[in-house]
Amino acid sequence: MSSLLILSLLQRPASTGTLIPSSRYLADTMARQALGAELVVELGAGTGPVTQALVDACPHTPMVVVEMQARLAHHLRQQFPALDVRQDTAESVLVSLTDAPPRTTLVSSLPFRSLPSGVARDTRASIGGFLLADPARKLVQFTYQPRAPFRPPAGLKWHFVGSVWRNAPPAGVWTLQAA
Repeated sequence: MSSLLILSLLQRPASTGTLIPSSRYLADTMARQALGAELVVELGAGTGPVTQALVDACPHTPMVVVEMQARLAHHLRQQFPALDVRQDTAESVLVSLTDAPPRTTLVSSLPFRSLPSGVARDTRASIGGFLLADPARKLVQFTYQPRAPFRPPAGLKWHFVGSVWRNAPPAGVWTLQAA
C-alpha cells in the first residue's frame, strides 16, 4: 500500500477515492483501450499505475497526465519526466485541449461517485463536450460498481469492456463514445 496514496486519501478523501492503487491487470486493461490513439489524456493519474501501463502500451503516443493533488502530481513528474504532467482539474485541461486530434482517448481513474457533486457534474460536462467535439474520441473509465460509471450525456453511449477480477476491489472497465 502506497504511503503517498494513504496521505492523499487522509487529506482529500473525496478526490482520492481509494487506499489501493489500481492493479497491473486493471491498468493493462485500460491501456489496451487506448491503442491507436493519436493523443492520450489520463485524468486522475494518482500514483501512476495506469500511467505506466499507458507508457508501456503506447510508447510513441503523446500523453498528457492530469492530477489535481500537488503531492501526487510532483510524484508523477519525478516518475515520468518525459510526460506532460499537469497539476490541474480535468475540466481545465480538457478546455485547453480544444485542438486535440480526432482520435484522442481519455483514460480516467476519477472517483466520480465520491467527488463532490458540483465537481463531478462539471467534470462530466467537460468530458461530454470534449467527446462530442469529435466522434472518434472516447473515454475509458473504471468503476467498482456493477453499472456504468455515470449517466451518459446526450449523444454518448457507454460500452462495457469487461470485469477485472484481479484488482482490489474487482472493477468494471467501460468506454464512452458517440452513440
